[in-house]
Amino acid sequence: QLQLVESGGGLVQPGGSLRLSCAASGFTLNAYAIGWFRQAPGKEREGVSCISSTGGSTGYADSVKGRFTISRDNAKNTVYLQMNSLKPEDTAIYYCAAVRSLFGCYRHAVTYDYWGQGTQVTVSS
Repeated sequence: QLQLVESGGGLVQPGGSLRLSCAASGFTLNAYAIGWFRQAPGKEREGVSCISSTGGSTGYADSVKGRFTISRDNAKNTVYLQMNSLKPEDTAIYYCAAVRSLFGCYRHAVTYDYWGQGTQVTVSS
């Protein structure tokens, strides 16, 4: 069974950092582009970042550029989202998603086939 499991969320003060992980089971990630999305209460799900299957191509939402970094370790079957300089407006449930693709990565949620259950990130003093 193909599964994605996010971890690393929690409560952090403004200006703090968290690193989210997205681990795959039941399949290997090296043929999949991965996206990170988030959804805050009362808001639509939005794309945060994405990375191609090889890691050679990445993308970021304007709201997180310069603060978040996406990376992957295909040997560990895991993708990471390093989040620095966190702001209260980053508070949301964060999801990772996968789509089989050898080239590029994608901003839109409808493109992705597999989703994790999400991990809560709360930025508050």
